[in-house]
Amino acid sequence: MIVLLAVSSVCALSLGTPYVPPHRLVATVLEGDTTLAGIVVSELRVPRLLLALAAGACLGAAGLVLQEALRNPLAVPEMLGVSSGAALGVAAPLVLAFSLPAAVQPLLAIGGAALGGGLTLLVAGIGRSPSAVLLTGAAVAAALQAALLVLMVMADQLDLQLIYRYLLGSLSARTWDDVTSLWPWLLVAVPALVLCAPVLSVLRLGDEDAEALGVRAQRARLAALAIAVVLIAPVTAVCGPVAWVGFLAPHLSRWFDPAAGAVRWLPWSAAWGAVVVVVADVPARLALAPVETPAGAWTALLGVPAGVALMRSGGRRRAAGRRGPAASAGGREQLSGPRKTGSGVADEVPPAGAPPHAHQDGPGPDGPTSPPLGTIRTEDVR
Repeated sequence: MIVLLAVSSVCALSLGTPYVPPHRLVATVLEGDTTLAGIVVSELRVPRLLLALAAGACLGAAGLVLQEALRNPLAVPEMLGVSSGAALGVAAPLVLAFSLPAAVQPLLAIGGAALGGGLTLLVAGIGRSPSAVLLTGAAVAAALQAALLVLMVMADQLDLQLIYRYLLGSLSARTWDDVTSLWPWLLVAVPALVLCAPVLSVLRLGDEDAEALGVRAQRARLAALAIAVVLIAPVTAVCGPVAWVGFLAPHLSRWFDPAAGAVRWLPWSAAWGAVVVVVADVPARLALAPVETPAGAWTALLGVPAGVALMRSGGRRRAAGRRGPAASAGGREQLSGPRKTGSGVADEVPPAGAPPHAHQDGPGPDGPTSPPLGTIRTEDVR
């Protein structure tokens, strides 16, 4: 992961027009190079890289929180109405020509994300099964997407292009102001994540077991949703809904450490989310140069099949781990259990290491013994 992150970061800072050799990157950033290459690197590429790292970490951590709280590996922001609600909260004022300062956009995104997630829990019923919540969330997300399509029909040509690029999740033309707007929300979300991680491990046991251990499952699930909203909404306000990062990053963390729990998976999920966004942003910027494609298109294109493959392989590994001890125990039971002879009479097989006279009647090797059952003696013939 570290190697992949380092290589993709160097590519993000070096490649493009103008090209900056990797060995000159540190000097270009630290010495305040006033050439075109120095301005492009320090004012455009570095904040874009930092924003990709922060956005990916938030989305990866939020995906794990939702999956663990609902006990469903498919519980992602895109399937619960959270991302669609945040996008609707940001896009609506733009189409309706409301002049709002940029500092208000994260609040609008948080309101929209809370609306989408809260509507999902309200319609599904907080006490119902996680599968019911997930299916209801998919319906709510579809309804919010329909509302976004209505706004796109109402928008003019210029706003339509902006909304379309925004809805796919783009890191294009992001500056230091966009990066600094995320830090206040991260200062709130990180301590909440630290407190939430042990509760997520308890929620994996089920609502009844969690209640027995003193955790109120419904309140804990609502708190997990609130933390996910605080993580997702500011990122969506800045760069749009970068799709399926919250699906792929938790499965990567589980695949590399399947025996761990939510406490250990949480930082790894955030790290893998950062790696996924940074890696996806490189082809988004360079694949069709000079035209930039949205990073969210690449995360959706590569993240969904990769996440499904990881989920299936992880399930096979867990199933094989469960079958291994059971099969060996079953084999031992067959070796030590009764065996039927050709006549249908059960004949007990001696356990391994037993003396050869274990099936003989009588006191043993020092005393008289009787032949095994079914043996014909010469005295009986006479």
